Amino acid sequence: MQVPFLSLKDITAKYADEIHEVALRVIDGGWYLQGKENELFEQHYAEYIGSQYSIGCANGLDALIWIYRAYIELGLMQPGDEVIVPANTYIASILAITENGLKPVLVEPNPETLEIDDSLIEAAITPRTKSILIVHLYGRCAMTEKISEICKKYNLKLVEDNAQAHGCRFNGKRTGSLGDAAGHSFYPGKNLGALGDAGAVTTNDEELAKAIRALANYGSQKKYVFKYTGRNSRLDEIQAAVLDVKLRHLDEDNHLRQQVAAYYYEHINNPLIALPKRIPDENNVYHLFPVLCKKRDELQEYLKQNGIQTLIHYPIPPHQQECYAQESWNIPQLSLSITEQIHNQELSLPMGQCMTQKQAEIVVKIVNEFK
Repeated sequence: MQVPFLSLKDITAKYADEIHEVALRVIDGGWYLQGKENELFEQHYAEYIGSQYSIGCANGLDALIWIYRAYIELGLMQPGDEVIVPANTYIASILAITENGLKPVLVEPNPETLEIDDSLIEAAITPRTKSILIVHLYGRCAMTEKISEICKKYNLKLVEDNAQAHGCRFNGKRTGSLGDAAGHSFYPGKNLGALGDAGAVTTNDEELAKAIRALANYGSQKKYVFKYTGRNSRLDEIQAAVLDVKLRHLDEDNHLRQQVAAYYYEHINNPLIALPKRIPDENNVYHLFPVLCKKRDELQEYLKQNGIQTLIHYPIPPHQQECYAQESWNIPQLSLSITEQIHNQELSLPMGQCMTQKQAEIVVKIVNEFK
């Protein structure tokens, strides 16, 4: 039996009738941008996350870019200000900072949780620090009480990269509603995925929401009147309609992912393979199921030969990417041993709401047989 990493076809087929219905409604309706479907999805997503505002945009990277751009336009930040960000993350988290002329300050993760180590944050703060960007990587909640206390103590904006954790909670509140603003990605492979690129910002800050909505629409708050030099970064009507369908099933789908993860945790038993610390399901919606192995490449090839598809998240950490080699904040190149170890050892096992029990059993059996 072949075990795909994630079957988008199966996920779409699961809700095919509802998706086809809303897609036809949009097609036949004749209104394809900034219409009722956007309004409905934004309303429902804000309600789901627990935020006052939700602003659809083109993708998750744009969502983060607009948050920091809006803070600059509102005079709360300026180019050269610093943003603390986890070193162990996808590069988009850092691109959003550098795109705005801000300086990323990379902080190592806790090796048990793989999320930003809150005990290291305070030492990274300088007079130029204006924000902490936490990333709920792999679907695991990165928020802690200490991070909240640090933000209050130093008057820092707390921004969440919630691209991988739709539906996750911290102390009963959804990620995406824990800080001052959050960026969300609806890339097809996410827990809440569109049929193409899509994203959103959530916030309770009315002025920030207005600025972001304008920036993502060429900088216009009123037709043909431009307050900002913005860009075109809008969520189209079909994607909004599809996301609204899948949002209704998100908690159920996350629960199915948690069941697969529970089976992995309870049955993977191989001294060559380490699993991240298990945390309550409230705090983990298992966008990915990462494991660590010193013989990672051999393990991946072994699984491939046995019909199991895996992916690496991510093979090269951001501070070692060529695009950042000449940045002042990375000269000489940062040495981040924990992050580098994770990126050298991480392998993501198959994970998704359409995985069967039989597929999970096969993955565990083959993983446990690896030598």
